[in-house]
Amino acid sequence: MTETIEDLYNYVKVSETIATAGQPTESQFATIKDAGYQMVLNLALPTSSNAVATEQDLVESLGMEYCPIPVQWENPTLDDIEQFFATMQANHDRQVLVHCAANMRVSAFIYLYRILCQKVDPTLAMADLHQIWTPNEIWQQFIDCVIQKYTGST
Repeated sequence: MTETIEDLYNYVKVSETIATAGQPTESQFATIKDAGYQMVLNLALPTSSNAVATEQDLVESLGMEYCPIPVQWENPTLDDIEQFFATMQANHDRQVLVHCAANMRVSAFIYLYRILCQKVDPTLAMADLHQIWTPNEIWQQFIDCVIQKYTGST
């Protein structure tokens, strides 16, 4: 049976140009390419238990751009989110698949990107975040900190 993009672990199509997922398998990178994605942005650490050691080479061999922004699960930083925002803004007109180990880091980063950079209704963006998980204390504090920094409010 042929895999589809929807077969990616915790896959969420966020918009016409952005989708999120947990760690793809080696074979799923061809599926990502076939679905029209031009860039793979990886927020997982290369030491994640399900990481694909050859991911960058694999993605680039398929003609897609690869961008790693390793985010520590226990310590997401403002530098991480700023690098993420800059990368997403620079590629706003491209098909981008953003993944991490389980789509938890990514769903929080995409939530923030959507409400702060794309001005999406926070209720709509929150619904997509909650499809994957309800952020734990560390991540909720991070989300609140980023919103405070960018808007001056919580």
